[in-house]
Amino acid sequence: MKANKAVSMIGLAMRAGKVVSGEFAAEKAVKTKKASLVIVATDASDNTKKLFTNGCQYYHIPLVFYSTKKELGRILGKDIRASIAILDHGFGEQIQKHIEAQNQMEV
Repeated sequence: MKANKAVSMIGLAMRAGKVVSGEFAAEKAVKTKKASLVIVATDASDNTKKLFTNGCQYYHIPLVFYSTKKELGRILGKDIRASIAILDHGFGEQIQKHIEAQNQMEV
């Protein structure tokens, strides 16, 4: 996969301590309104996608579907991850912008 700005920004946010990963940690960040952006892997289970879609709609938190579980884990330097939450508003906005721009280019 070609390196891109979204991947770089996620890695930078991780090093800054502004990322939580895994279903339970990301769900807790959504419910406590600490998440600024939630990223769910495109190959996550339907239940995981529904959980975060409903939660993010209810709490008005942006949600994007991006990459695979394996790739999200690699970006964070961890094992596979189906979901991650970005805790910083600035990082969240930039990552969302880059992911949406990349998705538009692929279409």
